[in-house]
Amino acid sequence: MQMRPLTGITVITLEHAIAAPFCTRQLADLGARVIKVERPGSGDFARAYDHRTRGLASHFVWTNRSKESLTLDLKQPQALEVLGELIAQADVLVQNLAPGAAARMGLSFEALHAKNPRLIVCDISGYGADGPYRDKKAYDLLIQSEAAFLSITGTPEEPSKAGNSIADIAAGMYAYTGVLSALLQRQQTGQGSHVEVSMLEALTEWMGFPMYYAYDGQQPPSRNGASHATIYPYGPFEAGDGKVVMLGLQNEREWKAFCEQVLRRPELVSDPRFDANVRRVENRAALRQTILDLFAELTAEEVLARLDKAKIANASVNQVGDLWSHPQLHARQRFRTIGSAAGELQALLPPATSNAFECRMDAVPALGEHSKSILQELGRSEADIAQLSATGVI
Repeated sequence: MQMRPLTGITVITLEHAIAAPFCTRQLADLGARVIKVERPGSGDFARAYDHRTRGLASHFVWTNRSKESLTLDLKQPQALEVLGELIAQADVLVQNLAPGAAARMGLSFEALHAKNPRLIVCDISGYGADGPYRDKKAYDLLIQSEAAFLSITGTPEEPSKAGNSIADIAAGMYAYTGVLSALLQRQQTGQGSHVEVSMLEALTEWMGFPMYYAYDGQQPPSRNGASHATIYPYGPFEAGDGKVVMLGLQNEREWKAFCEQVLRRPELVSDPRFDANVRRVENRAALRQTILDLFAELTAEEVLARLDKAKIANASVNQVGDLWSHPQLHARQRFRTIGSAAGELQALLPPATSNAFECRMDAVPALGEHSKSILQELGRSEADIAQLSATGVI
């Protein structure tokens, strides 16, 4: 077995949807054994979000590879007994159940720490364990709204949500790094600790630039579609053949090169409407029209060639399906084949590449696929397991 950073670490997770599963999948990527506890019969409700990945749910496939699935009806005492045995041997417990649900089952950090002082407990919630919002339901779009993300995203006429689950992803990332930091802390102290992550606080951290931009009651960044709110020109521009080019300028040196080599209008460099970024932003409508008029005489390929020659940052405006065949991702061999109940699937390697190990890329588990083997590890006999199955405990 290949040694990875978390080889030998066992994670028990009571999770659903995205935030906690994304956290624990990344722990599995690094070699941790992740045992996912699910409801008998239905499992993680993300399993039923859609059937787009050869009959499996796209969210579930993305966030649950390399895990083991154990079904337990946690309303039954026998199930809680099994869970307690697992937690007693575990290094980490992660949960994003409804507010207060874990504590009602005796799974608060305080209760568990008394039994297993080395255990790390990571609680993920919408708004945190206290405060006036603690009991509010929290879904990704609601947190995008609450954290003012919608106020800076979209067009001047209408706000738009992010196209992916950005609040869940933010919370999952901070939970992942929080657990890693707790494992490092335990190496020094020998003690487990409590990691708490709220979706609101995670996404609010990602709102740091807009918050400081609007500091002391100043005007916040405006919504500008796919264009940057505070740097210009930085966004999409249509060429004469109807194709769209994405480009971005970061400084005055690039503005000079853009005017001279791309637009071939050197007099614009010192135009008082455009001779600094703040003035280009103020006069973006006039500058946008000037750029579009000049690009109308060129194909997108010609625009891109000029941008590359001038060393101006640019990109293609791809569709989601294009990512599966993106030449850069394939040149760097970023895809691997993983197993699933639907057969072999393609999966993207985690972005952080190490020369010391390759991330674990195992199968997406079927519901309850590992229940029997896990119970056997705990010493349950065939007759015991059959009884647990017959009574709906597993």
